[in-house]
Amino acid sequence: MSSREERLETTLIHASTRGDFEQKTGVVNVPIYLSSTFHQESFDDFGPYDYSRSGNPTRDALEKSIAALEGGARGLAFASGIAAISSAFMLLSSGDHIVITEDVYGGTYRFVTQVLTKFGITHTFADFTNAEDVAKAIQPNTKVLYIETPANPLLGITDIERIVELAKANDCLTFLDNTFMTPLYQRPLDLGVDVVLHSATKFLSGHSDIIAGLAVTKDEELGNRLAFIQNSFGAILGAQDSYTLIQGIKTMGARLTQSSEAAQKIASYLDSHPLVEEVFYPGLPTHPGHAIHAKQSTSPGAVLSFRLPNRETAKAFVESVQIPVFAVSLGGVESILSHPAQMSHAAMPKDEREKRGITDGLLRFSVGLEHVDDLIADFDQALAIANKTLIANN
Repeated sequence: MSSREERLETTLIHASTRGDFEQKTGVVNVPIYLSSTFHQESFDDFGPYDYSRSGNPTRDALEKSIAALEGGARGLAFASGIAAISSAFMLLSSGDHIVITEDVYGGTYRFVTQVLTKFGITHTFADFTNAEDVAKAIQPNTKVLYIETPANPLLGITDIERIVELAKANDCLTFLDNTFMTPLYQRPLDLGVDVVLHSATKFLSGHSDIIAGLAVTKDEELGNRLAFIQNSFGAILGAQDSYTLIQGIKTMGARLTQSSEAAQKIASYLDSHPLVEEVFYPGLPTHPGHAIHAKQSTSPGAVLSFRLPNRETAKAFVESVQIPVFAVSLGGVESILSHPAQMSHAAMPKDEREKRGITDGLLRFSVGLEHVDDLIADFDQALAIANKTLIANN
């Protein structure tokens, strides 16, 4: 079976060692090239590597892997997810305009609203669950339509193909943050997106041990332009972390499958609980983006959010659960519970959060690899305590 025909779960395991590494040595793990510089044997003809900011064999294996997994022309590995996102935005010039989903990661919101504006790059937030709202926001100088789907933290769903149609009709690029789905469950480049972005810290790595970002471009020319930005800014992923991320990617198929199956059960449990006001998870038939997500993705994933009545109830719940860690981030083997208003979206002003539905009672849950029955039992006892808090305060 050729690499083109094989299932992605197979490519996850073998993509990093295909090519030179395997042919020359037979290794099953990519070597870690801990070298900042490389000897050049010829005065006039340099080899493929000269300085590790510009290229490193370990990082190169990772970049080729993510390109293969996303079906893109070129992959690039960055020091963090926001480094990948901000570098992609640096493809723009002063006077350009961005239309960006209003339901966006707080770090991206901060970069667009507080950094890009200093360079004369303007923006308009739009409801990307409504293509008509996006179309109305496009201006003559719009150069990028920026998508998160499912979005963070309310799991809003964008119809990728519809936004790509709008972008092409208006001579815009499309950027898409694919962190929640990974290439295992969603392949945006196949749907016409130009640049796919990842916080690889999350599911791709999967062990809460490194910070990393990835970008994949649909065509080589755009990839070369982004590589120039990467080299110029220097926010590259080091060799050790590149190796760690390669190892994490190899197990992602098994990890994400188990976590996603558990997430479906937990979402259904929460959806029926009287204290929970709303559950945000595209695997629920009641989710407004359920049908669109099922059309463009192969799983609803392992992240969900749910709303409790107020901050006090959410605090009581968080302080009563025993299994999940309460922390920033997601996608680890351990379940991670977070409070978006204080964590992922703290950079967003309170009024902007509340306009987007990011209330003080909203919690986001990234499902790990613990037994799902243990997680549900833990939630059950914590919700009982939270309910007592609500009654006492009323």
